[in-house]
Amino acid sequence: MKPVDPRPDDLSTCQAMVIDSHATSRSILVAQLRDFGVGKVVQCLSTAHARRLLEHERFDMVLCEHQFDSSSSSGQDLVDDLRRNQLLPFSTVFIMVTAEATYTKVAEAAESALDGYLLKPHSANNLGERLYQARARKIALRGIFEAIDEGDFERAAGLCVSRFEARAPYWLYAARVGAELLLRTGQYDKAQTLYEAVIAAKTLPWAKLGVARSLLDGGQTAKATSAIENLLGENPNYADAYDILGRAQFELGKYELAMNSYQMAVDMAPDSISRSQNLGLMMYYVGDRKQAEKVLERTVRLGLDSKMLDCQTLVLLGFMRLEANDRKGLQRCCDDFKRVVERCTDTARGQRLSNIMSTLMDILEHQSAQAVRTIRELARSVKSPEFDFESASNLLALTSLLAQRTIQLDEVNDMIDTLGMRFCTTKPLSELLAGSAGSFPSYADRIRACHPQIAKFTESAMSLSLRGDPKGAVEDLISHGNSTLNGKLIETAYLVLQRYGEKIDGHTGLLATVQELRTRFAPANARSVLGDPKRQAGELILRTGGTAARALPGMQPVAPPEPRHAIMNTALTDKTNALARPS
Repeated sequence: MKPVDPRPDDLSTCQAMVIDSHATSRSILVAQLRDFGVGKVVQCLSTAHARRLLEHERFDMVLCEHQFDSSSSSGQDLVDDLRRNQLLPFSTVFIMVTAEATYTKVAEAAESALDGYLLKPHSANNLGERLYQARARKIALRGIFEAIDEGDFERAAGLCVSRFEARAPYWLYAARVGAELLLRTGQYDKAQTLYEAVIAAKTLPWAKLGVARSLLDGGQTAKATSAIENLLGENPNYADAYDILGRAQFELGKYELAMNSYQMAVDMAPDSISRSQNLGLMMYYVGDRKQAEKVLERTVRLGLDSKMLDCQTLVLLGFMRLEANDRKGLQRCCDDFKRVVERCTDTARGQRLSNIMSTLMDILEHQSAQAVRTIRELARSVKSPEFDFESASNLLALTSLLAQRTIQLDEVNDMIDTLGMRFCTTKPLSELLAGSAGSFPSYADRIRACHPQIAKFTESAMSLSLRGDPKGAVEDLISHGNSTLNGKLIETAYLVLQRYGEKIDGHTGLLATVQELRTRFAPANARSVLGDPKRQAGELILRTGGTAARALPGMQPVAPPEPRHAIMNTALTDKTNALARPS
């Protein structure tokens, strides 16, 4: 027998939270909720207190004031970070309470999955109507999210598209959910088509941003950048668009521009932990250590007790503390790291970063033998699929700091060459990696020397292709891809096979070999990343708590995530693309 849907106006079993620094307005909202029959109401005076509670306890509804006295953090900052980091499930109704003067900002927040807004002064009827509408929508779309919970993403997307095409109740929201499902399951063209259909029906900034995200995830980085710039021309205060623009610029290797875009996003939401973290990491990797230290310090103060703070933030601060011989500062970093790493869902990554932090303390305390043992242990995994760009950067930084103290491993040159040949997929990325070895210039130069070798391998294969020997080109690329594990060489071999298809003798066997290499060392979803982002800007959080649903990208993982390689698949050079063209 099919269960009966709950009534939207039955609040007897609900738990609510009211977030407001003003005692009078807070007490009015609490009294009104109790008059509606809400079972339990929790009160919070600040967004920081609310964030801690929402991270560990489930609420059916949240009423949040937009502006807070004596605090730069707003209700919009809170909901943005909660949605961004999967801390607010679909079943929770989040309503912003705001004055007329801030209506525009709240309306923008509504497009980022806010359930509604309440203009002050309001009546009990106004509040009741908002709650009823939000709960009715969640009940109407329950079938979609049950399908997501069951892991049936195709059915969920189909339900969304059907509701959109029929213009059934909540069709716009359903279209956004459907597009997210398509985007996260790699169906970029279908997602783009759905976003464009939404724009044709009703032009909305989130749909235009969705088109840009579809282009970016589909490898069309230049087109994505152009789409985002056009969107920002129409909506210059759209913070999520600056996040996506920064990501696109980062993937193109335009690091200074990316840093400027991240700075714009931070300026618009100064208390967003994720955005502040992005900016600080970007500053560190491009070499602006002084500013990076300030931003990352502030990020730690802001988010030490939050699940949104990434362990790598403290690792980079630790490197800077060691470079400054700041014993107290490094010890504080280590203490803070222990608190943060306990919340890390990727235990393998957490252990790697823990080894880095302990080695920093060993170096500072002149425990050289122990530091060398740990570095050698880390170096033994440089060819494993799980070893990513972050791991390479950290290992290089550690080795460089040790060399700066006149301690060099006998095998260090071979290790650096292995890292460089694997991760120098483009010149900008090579510079980023070399920057990790900045404290010992000869190591940085050795990394930089790797990229011309990778380019030479690519050009050699290209010559074979141009002479009418695409099979020879693929075999050459596979050979060098096997020896270097370089994602660009592996991906280029795949592109040539795709272009020439069955014309290549032994195509099936070659494709199987390349696919195996791609899966391990150049997965299709490999991106250039900073830290461990919980959610990309512009995404609609679809977490509903089901085990199957958590297997979908963008939801809380139940197993360690895919290796996070820093391969710029979207930034292949013209010469590389020429490999895939007929001679």
